[in-house]
Amino acid sequence: MENNIYAQVAMVMLIGLLGKNAVLMVEYAVQRHNLGKSIRAAAIEGAAARFRPILMTSFAFIAGLLPLVFAHGAGAIGNRTIGTAAAGGMLFGTCFGLILVPGLYYIFGRMADHVKMVRYQRNKPLTEEKDKRYKLENDEKK
Repeated sequence: MENNIYAQVAMVMLIGLLGKNAVLMVEYAVQRHNLGKSIRAAAIEGAAARFRPILMTSFAFIAGLLPLVFAHGAGAIGNRTIGTAAAGGMLFGTCFGLILVPGLYYIFGRMADHVKMVRYQRNKPLTEEKDKRYKLENDEKK
């Protein structure tokens, strides 16, 4: 297969879909970490909780691309290119993403625990301070 515009569109689409899977997994792990679990336990729990939904959506996406992969007739080369690039990339990205994302969350979470600014932000979130200030200003006006 050649790297033409169809393959490049498939790669852009894959970045979005695989990025969404990673964000959902990390978001779940962050919530568990904020509830008091260790970074390691939060990463494992995030990967376990999102494992089934990620596999279901990924395999449904790949199954939907199979007609493009086995296309015949007019425009078949373009269909095969986008189908093969997207299906292969999704299969590859899903397999490695389920292992790589929790591992990277663990590594960067451990690094963030040693940074003073991150600890300060976790203890005194900026958004809550703004919300409190906004409420106080509005209460004074009333």
